[in-house]
Amino acid sequence: MALLEVNDLSVQLQTHRGPAYAVRNVSFTLERGDTLGLIGESGCGKSITVMALMGLLPENAKVTGSIRFDGEELVGKSDRAMCEIRGDRIGMIFQEPMTALNPVHTVGDQVAEPLRLHRDMSRAQARAEAVRLLDRVGIPDAAKRIDAYPHQFSGGQRQRITIAMALACGPDLLIADEPTTALDVTIQRQILDLIRELVAERGMALMLISHDLGVIAQNVRRMLVMYGGSVVESGPTQSVFANRMHPYTLGLFSARPGLHTVKGKRLTTIPGTVPELADLPPGCPFAGRCRFAIPECHTTVPPPYEVEPGHHARCIRLDAVEAEKKGTVAA
Repeated sequence: MALLEVNDLSVQLQTHRGPAYAVRNVSFTLERGDTLGLIGESGCGKSITVMALMGLLPENAKVTGSIRFDGEELVGKSDRAMCEIRGDRIGMIFQEPMTALNPVHTVGDQVAEPLRLHRDMSRAQARAEAVRLLDRVGIPDAAKRIDAYPHQFSGGQRQRITIAMALACGPDLLIADEPTTALDVTIQRQILDLIRELVAERGMALMLISHDLGVIAQNVRRMLVMYGGSVVESGPTQSVFANRMHPYTLGLFSARPGLHTVKGKRLTTIPGTVPELADLPPGCPFAGRCRFAIPECHTTVPPPYEVEPGHHARCIRLDAVEAEKKGTVAA
């Protein structure tokens, strides 16, 4: 049995323009100790997907489908029941280290809190474990700085503290939602190396959310490409990178700057803009921006077609994509 099984997950939000689907029929599995990446532009549904897993959606959100964690259904659970899982068996690193910590509590109290809630540790025991955790994630002089407040740490150090909080109870699943946002390149590398090392050390499963293809390539075994709340391509990371097939995935890769990009040359862009959730077409969500689109794309939800074993793409124009890649003309 997989640690996490998500089947036909949909999330409907109420907006000022009426109901809108932020996540549409998303399905995937995650085994114990495995790594999975979610990638796509801002607004594609990555964060809403993981917020649904955590039970942290707005009160007016309507969730359908199934989320089974270690065989236990999470959809429909009360907030009280989810509180017993969050921070204990599922840990989460939020994407903004500058706001993820409470400014009026010491970092020691914040790291110790899940230990006292879920492990019934005394204040002294939780404090000692918090020092060990802060030291493990690389906070200098952890024993001396445990009573400091978040504003007394740098952005990179704050992110390390949020990692310590997420790992405090030794979760089975760690969710990292763009954990290097607003950090410089050197600190980004340090944080990602730390997460990778800790995941391997503790045997946790990892879900890594990012908009950076390089981060996904280096840190996860499997990946989901999301657009318009849907998974448009999925599979082993190596397979997707080597043989990308969905037009949106092709657009993401084409927009990357390369080592040999000529200075001053404009990068390739995907035409158009990400549609509002309330404006998503009834067919393929990418149809309005896709150069391969035909009328049927705007009305038909494409099923997943197998590209390679375990690698699928949701596009009815894969023949045209393949023909272009081979330099021929599709029939």
